[in-house]
Amino acid sequence: MIPIASPAMSPAELKTDTTALKAFVTLAGAATWRNRVKDLGARAQPGSLSGRALQQRHALELILARLTKPELLAKAGRAERRVLGFAREAAALAKSLPEGPRARLKALVGEGLTGKATLIPLFHLVRTAALLRGRGFDVRFDGILHGTGHDLLIHRGGATAEVVCETVSAEEGRPLHKGDWASLVDRVNPELQTWLAAHPGRYILKMTLPEGVTHETQLADLHGRISAMLADERRQDSSADAVLKLDPLVLAGAQAASDPQRALPARLRQVFGVEAHLAVTADPASGSVLVMAARAGRENDIAQAVKRRLATTAAVRLSGKLPGILSVFLDDIEAAEWRSMRDTLELEGVVRRFLTEAVAKPVVAVTCTTRQELFGMGEAPDNELRFRNPGHAAAKNISLEPAISST
Repeated sequence: MIPIASPAMSPAELKTDTTALKAFVTLAGAATWRNRVKDLGARAQPGSLSGRALQQRHALELILARLTKPELLAKAGRAERRVLGFAREAAALAKSLPEGPRARLKALVGEGLTGKATLIPLFHLVRTAALLRGRGFDVRFDGILHGTGHDLLIHRGGATAEVVCETVSAEEGRPLHKGDWASLVDRVNPELQTWLAAHPGRYILKMTLPEGVTHETQLADLHGRISAMLADERRQDSSADAVLKLDPLVLAGAQAASDPQRALPARLRQVFGVEAHLAVTADPASGSVLVMAARAGRENDIAQAVKRRLATTAAVRLSGKLPGILSVFLDDIEAAEWRSMRDTLELEGVVRRFLTEAVAKPVVAVTCTTRQELFGMGEAPDNELRFRNPGHAAAKNISLEPAISST
């Protein structure tokens, strides 16, 4: 398991963790790491929804960057200590590898520090390996050692299995991406603040987007329509690709909210559900508020996005000679969405249907985890959802049980 130390650090622990951080930065390459941190700092604009989204997406890099400051490292909390543990694991792995495999690992780190990519695939890999070791498996990093399609080869009590670690973005199943929503809100927010100053009150702008948003031109068109509505003081704008309605905000319990930037979003989420895109613009001087709430005309299809990736991965990354475990990291998903997918058994139903298909023949189990578990905020931080394939010959293998038993 990844060790979780107490937030109160001794001088010896501080020295050990400082050494681990330096080793990870060395693995990344000092110049690469420095440029990445500088770039993220420049793009994470304070006060913008896009900036907050970027900070959330690149939380691993930003946490590690903060921890390079000794005074912040000494005060690291639970989530930060977990992230540091994964970085330590990666650095220790690099130290144990010969030159060729070490270059593969270094390339994997480099990929995570490029463009829109993140360190999630790397940390998912080392976390999965640590979990399996903690369950009594011998773990070998075959993907890094030998360039195999599978990432890990695990062995316990005479049983062997291949493990593939795959990262899937929830955005792949959303007709309206959270990133596009953040961009739209940042575009229109200055106009909303000006409009609110001239029209004191509490309003909600509801947007129904039948087919969602699929390209930049649609964002620009939507921005233009919102601007025109506000300028012309119209309350509705309808077309085949978007319906906009501006109404008074009447929400039980929200009228008396003393902090609309914090209390109101939680209440709105209860009313509009986990799939709605929400944003609150407030005028502190007058106490006025304008809420934007958007939904696509069709439901999110995140579970199906996972299924599509499972099918592709099973077909190309498993040898078929050994039982295969597909370990999925579902990224870019909010805690409420993840809880809803679990509680409604939506993900379970889709995965179990996948396990009945021919492409899943080499798959003995599918596991799924998110940032909730990665950062230790989920109900089972050192676990994941597991779905065993009852049709696989190794499904009842006692030695594989800790890695494949359904949860």
